[in-house]
Amino acid sequence: MGQRHHHYEAAFESWLRATRLPYVMVDEKRRSLVGDGSLKSLDFIVSPPQGERLLIDIKGRQFPGSERSTTAKWNNWAPAADLDQISHWESLFGENFRGLFVFAYETDEPGRFPELAPFFSHRERYYAFYGVWLDEYSRHTRMRSHSWETVDLSAQDFRELRFRLEDLILQRPEAETPSMEKVAG
Repeated sequence: MGQRHHHYEAAFESWLRATRLPYVMVDEKRRSLVGDGSLKSLDFIVSPPQGERLLIDIKGRQFPGSERSTTAKWNNWAPAADLDQISHWESLFGENFRGLFVFAYETDEPGRFPELAPFFSHRERYYAFYGVWLDEYSRHTRMRSHSWETVDLSAQDFRELRFRLEDLILQRPEAETPSMEKVAG
């Protein structure tokens, strides 16, 4: 069981169910023991019908410029240790498994962002899910904060590397758009 009290993860799980993708939500209450240490838990293991299996770590963020956001920037930061931890999971699972950061951007005012529609509606909030492959994120990362030990991507790199998650499922021939809403202002 994952941490369903985190609304970003709950919304993503609801999106996975709507897309009918097979997945496992990982129990984050206990870290896996590896060697002399422990390993950060993944959030989800997802198995699309085509391509690699996804080892997903959710990063919940507010849409830039929304009322709840403190910035107009697309926050895409992550703890620096997460890169090594998810990469370690990739090596443990082996071939055909690929690490993916999923940035779950939430807003309660989707009409302000019609160019970003469709949004996924969950519990009266609206989400758009963007992925960045772990290996690409790692290649382009820069230090955001030494004291917090966080990294991020430049705005340009993030624009170039991110993709909408529904693009993964739209690659399959029988794909239908999951209960996404085209919300206009």
